[in-house]
This record gives sequence, C-alpha cells and structure tokens, in this order.
Amino acid sequence: MSKRDYYEVLGANRDAKQSDLRTAYRRLAMKYHPDRNSDDPNAETKFKEAKEAYEVLSSDEKRASYDQFGHAGVEAGRAGAGFGGDAFGDIFGDVFGDIFGGSRRARSRVFRGADLRYELELTLEQAAGGESINIEVPTQAECERCHGVGSEPGSKPVSCSTCGGVGQVRVQQGFFSIQQTCPDCKGVGSSIKDPCKDCKGQGRVRKIRTLAVKVPAGVDSGDRIRLAREGEAGRNGGPPGDLYVDIQVQNHVLFERDEQNLCCDIPISFAMAALGGTIDVPTLDGQVALKIPAETQSGKIFRLRGKGVRSVRASGVGDLMCRVLVETPVRLSEQQKKSLTSFDASIQGGGTRHSPRARSWLDVVRQFFDRTEV
Repeated sequence: MSKRDYYEVLGANRDAKQSDLRTAYRRLAMKYHPDRNSDDPNAETKFKEAKEAYEVLSSDEKRASYDQFGHAGVEAGRAGAGFGGDAFGDIFGDVFGDIFGGSRRARSRVFRGADLRYELELTLEQAAGGESINIEVPTQAECERCHGVGSEPGSKPVSCSTCGGVGQVRVQQGFFSIQQTCPDCKGVGSSIKDPCKDCKGQGRVRKIRTLAVKVPAGVDSGDRIRLAREGEAGRNGGPPGDLYVDIQVQNHVLFERDEQNLCCDIPISFAMAALGGTIDVPTLDGQVALKIPAETQSGKIFRLRGKGVRSVRASGVGDLMCRVLVETPVRLSEQQKKSLTSFDASIQGGGTRHSPRARSWLDVVRQFFDRTEV
C-alpha cells in the first residue's frame, strides 16, 4: 500500500514554515494520541502516520530530500544514516513536552478516570427474565463549561513558573541531586489563573448520571456487568474509567434458586396425599397443574422441566423442583377428632400393610435393641 504525501497527512502546504508544520502535528497528535482514543483502533495508525510525516518534514535536510525524491529519498536516508534514532526522540519529546506541559516524563500526568462500583438489587423475576434498568450513579464528570481544561472559556492554563512546565524540580542535597514533584503545581506543570466558574478549576464536577443497564436473562448474585468508559472522567485529557455493576438478587417469597433450578415447598392435605389429586403450582411463567399420585409421602419431590431459570453461561433452562409437605390439620373440632380417632383405629386394625414405612422403621429399631442387649 502506497504512503500518503507527508504534507497531505499534516494538512500543510509544501511551502509551510516549520512553525506551521509543528502546529499541524501538535493538533493531529492531540487528536489521535492512543491514550485519548482507547476505543478507536484507527487512531493509533493515524497517530503513527502523522508522527512519521513530522519526523521527516521537521528536519531541513530530510525535508529537502523528500521534496526532491519523495518517499524514495526518505527510505535511502533511513538506510544510510540510521534514520529514526536519537534525532526522532528529540522531536517526539520536544513536541509532547509542549503538549503535556514539560518533558516526556510529564506524559504520566494524563490520568485515567477511576473505576466505579454500583450494587444493583434485582427481584428474581428481573434476574430470570432480564431487562433494561435505569440506575443513578454519582460520579465525577467532565465539566461541560470548560471541557475539562479547568479554565474559563477563552483562557488557558499557564506554565508553572517554578518548574517551567515540567512538573518536577531538582533539589540539591549535598552531592546528590534529587528530582521531586513540583510543590507549586503538584506535578501538573501548569497553573490556572482564571478558574472555571462551574468546576472551580478542577476540570470535573460532581454529577448524578442516569444510565441504562442491560441485564441479561439468568444473572445471579455475584455476577458483574462492565460498562466501559462509564466511570469517572479522566484528568488532563485522560480517558474515563469503567463502571462495574454488581448483581444482588433478592430473596423470593416462594422460590429458592439453585443455579439454573428453582425449588419450592407445596403443602398438601392428608387426604390428597392418600387419595391423590391435582394442585395448581406457581411458576415464573404462571400457574401449572401438578398431579399428585395416591399414597404420596411427605417430602416427595416432583420435577417440572423447563420451569426454572435460564443461565447466562450455559444453554437451556433449568427445572422447578416441587417438594410436597403433608400438612397436619390443626384446631380440630370434637366431631373431627372423633372421626380421626375412628379412622386411626381402622388403620391400626389393618396391621402394617397401611404403614410400610413404619413397619420397616420398627424392624430397624428392634434390631438395634437386640444388638445392644448382647
């Protein structure tokens, strides 16, 4: 792929002065620098292209060779003179020293915004079905008045007089020279003479932001949703942080969750347990009829397939596990007590054939005592 003309890359005329080339490069470098365009994969390519163009045109000797021979002259210069070494390092450091307020070391003053954490409580129905939920997040956002600069519109920060815009100063201690953060500008390299009225020179303001969180179906407590670049605003042109939404599912009045499955207890009468019948069972999709066979024992678990929860990590839907509990009647009338006593007597008269579990239990008890008496 052929390279673009270097003047075209910088958007400058062929007779442009060095100061004009420098201004054009600084504008492109600020626009496409990777630290400020982490979400744009093409920005780094454009940044490198502008860097290469300025690398050539900022040198009178290399510019003359390019004007006469084009890219072929540049390639010859690279092969013969070790092009792109210390000279380019000086160019890069010089330009970005001005952009960020000092030497190349001062680039570290471009800070990424802090990540934020938000705990989102969901009902079981919301977690199982998934939906878009609006949340309000207190955060430090970029000041709209000054666009994060910190100065009133129309004014700019000035270079720190103590460190000369470098952000660091050298302190002599005996034979040693120690480099420290500038005590006046705190390493920023500049000071604001006319602070923005809204942010008081901070470049950021406290705001309550309303964000829409798309909750996928099947999330559970402990799951985390990442919202890229929705955290706090960066400082000095740095990118914003991320927002992490931690999911917490509330306890449900009917169901307990076990990964993809749901569990619930269903009370049934003694008569239904003995004779069988049908009972309506609640699910997240509505009521379904559950058939209870005759002679069902308390604690029996019935599985309703596909009535559980969809998982965010696996395909398919879980099941609903229904455990029936035979409920003992309470507050019996005298007539009911007599009827129950008569019924129990008839059961006892039938021997153990009406109570197979009791018979096996008695056999185990008898064997236990026989062993202890030996």
